Amino acid sequence: MAATQRITTLEDVPAESTFLFRVADELGDQQEAILVATEDGDVACWLNYCQHFTHIKLDKGDGAPMRDGEVICANHGAYFEAGSGECTFGPCEGAYLSALEVTVSDGSVYLTDDEYEFVGPGPIDDGDDLTSTSNVEF
Repeated sequence: MAATQRITTLEDVPAESTFLFRVADELGDQQEAILVATEDGDVACWLNYCQHFTHIKLDKGDGAPMRDGEVICANHGAYFEAGSGECTFGPCEGAYLSALEVTVSDGSVYLTDDEYEFVGPGPIDDGDDLTSTSNVEF
């Protein structure tokens, strides 16, 4: 695996939250993605947006909330299984998060998806705040 595609160490993927990073597609357009620890000790990778409204980020820069192995959309209260990306509760129930391929090797997580290149850790700094406030409590 190319060292340029190394996202982070497996150890740095939080058990109860997400690891946020940036990717670029074939046209060079950047998007955010999240790494999520799964209950079987592996990791899954998803594009960082809710299936209910795709302009709403799951991880707003400080980790997405999680409960019982599910990523939670703080805006809508939707729950997504960490391993499968399936929405199990909320306005987009039955929808799936958009997956990116990753591989764990020698304790590091690598982006191995042919459609994306790893750009760097953290959020996109585009100056736009497309998040909304939430009345959902955790």
